[in-house]
Parts: sequence; C-alpha cells; structure tokens
Amino acid sequence: MYYSSGNYEAFARPEKPEGVDRKSAYLIGSGLAALSAACFMVRDGQMKGEHIHVLEKDPIPGGACDGYKYQDIGYVMRGGREMDNHFEVMWDLFRSIPSIETEGVSVLDEYYWLNKEDPNYSLCRATVNRGQDAHTDGKFDISDKGAMEIMKLFFTPNEDLQDKRITDFFDDEVFNSNFWLYWRTMFAFENWHSALEMKLYIQRYIHHIGGLPDFTALRFTKYNQYESMILPMVKYLEGFGVKIHFGVQVTNVEFDCSDPKHKLAKRIDIIENGEKGGIDLTENDLVFITNGGCVENSSMGSQTEPAAWAPEIKPGGGWDMWRRIAAQDPSFGHPDVFCSDPEHSKWMSATVTTLDDEIPPYIQKICKRDPFSGRVVTGGIVTVEDSNWLMSWTLNRQQQFRDQPKDQLCVWVYGLFPDKPGNYVKKPMQDCTGEEICEEWLYHMGVPTDKIADLAKNHANTVPVMMPYIDAFFMPRSAGDRPDVVPDGAVNFAFLGQFAETPRDTIFTTEYSMRTGMEAVYTLCDVDRGVPEVWGSVYDVRNLLNATVMLRDGKPITDMKLNPIERGVLKQIVKKLDSTDIPTLLKEYGVI
Repeated sequence: MYYSSGNYEAFARPEKPEGVDRKSAYLIGSGLAALSAACFMVRDGQMKGEHIHVLEKDPIPGGACDGYKYQDIGYVMRGGREMDNHFEVMWDLFRSIPSIETEGVSVLDEYYWLNKEDPNYSLCRATVNRGQDAHTDGKFDISDKGAMEIMKLFFTPNEDLQDKRITDFFDDEVFNSNFWLYWRTMFAFENWHSALEMKLYIQRYIHHIGGLPDFTALRFTKYNQYESMILPMVKYLEGFGVKIHFGVQVTNVEFDCSDPKHKLAKRIDIIENGEKGGIDLTENDLVFITNGGCVENSSMGSQTEPAAWAPEIKPGGGWDMWRRIAAQDPSFGHPDVFCSDPEHSKWMSATVTTLDDEIPPYIQKICKRDPFSGRVVTGGIVTVEDSNWLMSWTLNRQQQFRDQPKDQLCVWVYGLFPDKPGNYVKKPMQDCTGEEICEEWLYHMGVPTDKIADLAKNHANTVPVMMPYIDAFFMPRSAGDRPDVVPDGAVNFAFLGQFAETPRDTIFTTEYSMRTGMEAVYTLCDVDRGVPEVWGSVYDVRNLLNATVMLRDGKPITDMKLNPIERGVLKQIVKKLDSTDIPTLLKEYGVI
C-alpha cells in the first residue's frame, strides 16, 4: 500500500490482484469503516461479492451513522456528520456508489450539487439570555497570548504530546475565547481530552480556520447519514452479492502470533441465536476488525423515560472483543486507555420532533430562515453559551428522514455536560426524560415560561440518548494505544475504524473510518493503486498565513503587542525581504 496525490492515478482502475479469487473476507461490524472496506474490496480488489461476509450484532447496519424511526419511541439521530471538501478517500469511493435518490448519478454527484446550489453557512452561531444572539459575529476573540498557545501546540512534536491533556497547553486565554466555544462544541472536545488529538485537528483543518465561526467550511448530506450514506452503500454491496449477517455477535478473534513476522488470524468466535460457534480461518480468509466503538453501550430513553446509564462492558460488544484481542499481542493496542473512564468520555444527545406549527416560529427567530424551506436552516449547531449543559442544537435541511411528515421538523440537540443541573429543569440532563430535555431547550430558545410545559409535552416528541463512550477516542493516549490498520507481521487481518491508527488523519470523522477501510483492503489484497494521501493544507504556506491572520480576526502580525526590541526585529525582517516576492505574498494574505 502506498499514498498518492493528484489526478494521474486518482481515476485509474487497478488491475485485478493476483489470487483474489481464492480469497474470502469477514468484516466484523457494519459501520462506515467496514462497509467502505467491503466496497473497496469489490470495486478495486475485485473480490467476488459472495466471498464477502459482514458480521453485525445489531438488526440494522451503519454503526454510529444512524438515523431511524423506532415505532414505539419516534425518530432518533444519535449524532451528525460534518463533511469536508477534502475528504479524499470518501469522495473517491462515493463517486462509484449510485444514488438511491436520483437515477443515473452517484452519491458524490448528488452531494456536490446539493451543497453547490444550497451552500452552508450559519446566521446565528451562539445564543445567550434565552435565545438572544450572542453576537460572536464571526470573531475568534482570542488574545495574542492565546494565539501563541495554539501556535505552540501546533508546532509541538507528536512525541512530546503522549498522554498529555489540552489543559497542559491552554489556559484561560484560550478557554475563555470564542475560538474554544466554536471548537469544543463543533468537535465535542473537553478540556481534559488529548492534546495530541487537538494538535492533529488544527493541522488537519488549517485550511478551514476562517470558515469555523460561520460554518462556511462545512457540507451536509440531504438526509440523515443512515439514509444518505449507509443505505446506498448497502444496496451497492447487495448488487455484488455481499451478505450482511445480522444478529451475529463476535466475541473474539483468535490469533497465532508465535512468529512475530507471520501473525495469523485463526478463528472468529461468535454467538448467533444464543448459540456459541466459530469460523475457522486460513491464510486466504481476510478478517477486518472494527475494534472498540464510540456508540457501544448507548441507550435510548423516550418522551417519558430518561436514557439509562449503562457503561458496563459485556461480551459481544466492541470493547470486550478488543480486550480479548489485545491480550494476545502487544501490537493490538490498549483498549482500556479509551474505555476505562466513561465519566470523561460521555455526552448526551436528543432528537426533538416538532409535531405542528407551535414551536417552529421560535426556531425561525433564531436561525433567521424558514425551517420548512428544504434548504439550509441553522447551517450547523447553535450553541447556548450560558447553558449549564453546554447545549447545542441544529436543524439540517428538512426533511431529515424520507418518511418524515412535511409539517414536522427533526431537531438534533446535544449537551457536553450531562451531569450538570439544567438552568430551567433543575436536574442533570442524564436524569431527564425527553420531555424535560425539550423543556430546557425551549427555555433557552426564549419560549415564555408559561408555554414551555405544554409545548414540550403536547407539541413535540423527544428521544434522549446516553452515549458513555462517544468521546472515547479523544482520551489522552500514547503511541501504540491504537493498533496500526495492518500491524507488522499481519498476514490476513486488519483493524478498522476510529480506534485503528493511520498517520495524519483525524478521528471522529467519516473520512477516517473510510480511510482505514481503504488502507486495509489495499494492503491485504495488494491493490496496485495509491490511497489518496491526507490533504496537505498543513504544508501549504498560503493556508498557514491565512489561518494565522484569521485566528487573529483579520489583524496583521504587525499589529501585535510587541516590546520595542521585538518590533525592531520584525521591521528589520520585513525590510530585508523587500527585494523578494515574499512581501507580496504576506500582503496578499493580510499578514503585513
């Protein structure tokens, strides 16, 4: 497997790998990473579809990419996905996946024209004082000292960030800024999370710094990610004869690691219909393991019931399986780094479905758009700056579900601090019913208090979801805590998803999951075509200059508060560059 860039081989079709007709594949889990691996296997690895088996413990595919109407409780979206124009692997695959919405076009075509014709941007990024615009006004509002703290982290070697927390690098100069408000709520970072992941995120999205305050950097699918992304992939795979086996719990994969240069997956232990069983493997049986899982142990409440707190790890789940696998070889990672402290990796979400025209006017007052237009509504999350739960909420284009009634809206709400008492409902979010969560949301939207109870009870349906491990991948970590996609010496197995290690890309993204799938298939199947490298904006001086100025709200570095010696040195540097093209570049990007 090797990386490539540019369009020379981006559209080339690889030759059929030698011996692929003798191979079979077993994919553990049916999340985005596993489905992507299956798609790359049939498209580029040219493996026979009937040789590919997806083992899924749940009754539906998709993993964390969900969006489903449960007949007894209502519409549920545990989370949402924000996409970037430089998700190179994602678009490489989706150009080949036919749309299930529009005949004759790909998922990429559909997505591209949707966002081209209806570009995303926010008209209100944050509120205070019960629905009043917080007037962040597109500003990061960060001091020079805070900007220097961010820059220091940006340039710190990864080796020096092992097991470090964000609080080891930032103080109130950053934490009290709009920058941190935008960042933590958009990406779900907490102060105690990994400084290494924070650095990787800054570097990965340096080209989007200027688009963070108003979300012009983002693009979204038409419907929820299950219907817009997962279902087209499933239909594509079914067309090749790929089989998804639902209700199959994988409890362990047994390995022979006696020879470090020839590590072999020998057997998959399963539970199906309550019966223990197994699949014996040869070197021609490829195993793709989705280890861990950010939505493992998640639980749903209802309009009248809170979501349960149930972090106990049990057999048949991604964490327990990874623990059993990791015990067999040091190169298989250290799952307890990520799953042993759910109090620090949890947050909650809720799906509010408005049932009539009573609540929508309050939404429209804040987002300044007609929520029934079918076009961009909030343009990303609206963060309630003074919420004890640090609540954010969003309406993507409606309808979010194909079968959603035209007079209803589906709103996604989440709270980063679910153990804090609410401002209106004096209970922690994790103890609240859907109705109570809706009351807290309505309060922060400025609904008169004498109307809140009736609207939450009779004019909306709200389903809360508790996710103990949703931020597990952000826990402070060291090199080796996540296994490589294909560990050294691996003959017939690979790791997939958010807890597998691939260089430079960032977890908690669709691209990361799909990239691990592509790298795994290209390595194990020996596909002779380059995997698109992570977009190199961090190496582009134009992006670096632009980000530096944008982070300082458009102010040139010549406006920084410098002492006389520093200012003199800066002037001398600028003067010495006068005979080069560099001042032209610096002026073009507002640096001087």
